Amino acid sequence: MSQDSRIPPARLPEGKAIVYCQGAFNTPNGKTAHGLVRRTRRYEVLSVVDSLYGGRDAREVLDGVPRSIPIYASLKEAIESASGQATHLVVGLAPDGGRLSPKARQDVLKALQAGLNVDCGLHDFLSEDPELIKVSAASGAVIRDIRKPPHRKDLHFFTGKIEEVDSFTVALLGTDSAVGKRTTAWLLVDGLQELGHSAELIGTGQTAWMQGARYSIVLDSLVNDFVAGEIEHAVWSACKEEHPDVIVLEGQGSLMNPAYPGGYELLAAGRPDVVVVQHAPTRKEYDGFPGYPLHSLSQQVEVIEMISGRPVVAITVNHEGMRPEEVPGACEDIRHDTGLPAFDVLLDGPQGLAQEIAKYLKNRSDGPHTAESN
Repeated sequence: MSQDSRIPPARLPEGKAIVYCQGAFNTPNGKTAHGLVRRTRRYEVLSVVDSLYGGRDAREVLDGVPRSIPIYASLKEAIESASGQATHLVVGLAPDGGRLSPKARQDVLKALQAGLNVDCGLHDFLSEDPELIKVSAASGAVIRDIRKPPHRKDLHFFTGKIEEVDSFTVALLGTDSAVGKRTTAWLLVDGLQELGHSAELIGTGQTAWMQGARYSIVLDSLVNDFVAGEIEHAVWSACKEEHPDVIVLEGQGSLMNPAYPGGYELLAAGRPDVVVVQHAPTRKEYDGFPGYPLHSLSQQVEVIEMISGRPVVAITVNHEGMRPEEVPGACEDIRHDTGLPAFDVLLDGPQGLAQEIAKYLKNRSDGPHTAESN
């Protein structure tokens, strides 16, 4: 099963989900689970599985805000506590390389035996595993591999129709992978809507698809020749069908990450008007790759503007490794070093960032793509 390009809201939610994140919750490898705990239109999330945080509230662990999503130490506990209500097991793991561990595979097997549908966004395609296929057939459960490549006949090649887009487009890029780009992109959409502007997110990874982003592609499931075309088609479709004031493009990886170089296609094919960059000030090396120093924020901003010809207009902060009282100082340091406004939208809300973007909406002239680079 491959991802939908557009999701009619009437179809959602699809069911009630247990999110599997054994051993990875509250770490970068649990980012899919984090996204589903914070928001999803595709499922009603019942619980999370991770023995490291058994007995805790998932949202409280992440953000200090209780949301009545319990964490259970085992899949067995989660299924029993659901009292027959659960319909899905969603694999919330996002390990480097996208592989499923033998232990996690055994838990998937148990979920299928219990009749739960399984949605997985990893590169191990569960729907091609003979044993899992046999068990799912016996129980009537459905396996969906979100990263399974779409059929070539369903893909789009770049045509230039992106120039018809007249919605103001913001690319939310980052200085690293697993740095919070998707979370900030969603919050920016929320903030713009609070200001009275219509806004649409273009999801570009498996987690945004699982969250129910209406216009959603999974970039690392695509054949390279069609990446630009799929980005263009998603942005163009969102513009023509929804007519939003703003389109927000979720970034992937980072321009200079050694394992996940991403963002080039979004800049080239998505043709954003402006760029926002997500950054974790305490990170010294690229996520998961000791010995690979993170390029400086100022250098990454310079490269983005050089490649795109569009301005970076704000920096958003991932506060990992910082106490709340340290964040304002980190934002001030960024302002001093880059001359750009800096916001921690997860800690302080998206209003400041949304107001910054709204300035460009107010001042833009008629027609698309009119923002000038610094």
